[in-house]
Amino acid sequence: MTPVVQLYWIRTVLGIIAGALSAIVAFLMGNMTGIDTLVDSFTIALIIYLLSYYILKPVFQNKIEKQSKILSTGVAMYFFAWLPFFVLFFTLIKIYA
Repeated sequence: MTPVVQLYWIRTVLGIIAGALSAIVAFLMGNMTGIDTLVDSFTIALIIYLLSYYILKPVFQNKIEKQSKILSTGVAMYFFAWLPFFVLFFTLIKIYA
């Protein structure tokens, strides 16, 4: 696999993990019906994405020619993975907890 493809799949898996973490935090915060829940969950996902950039930048710095690709690769897939898994885990927690 090329480094760009590796970065893409790492971000996809991180999106799924961020969805689960966001759902857990939303449940623990209490008020699960307000817009604050969605905003806080999105903020958690954004923080995880930015942390992944700073963690993965030294790893892929010499492997990817354009440094801006490290930030932009997989951003859409990250959030497209985060959203359905956030909804899935949030619904499961709300039903079974």
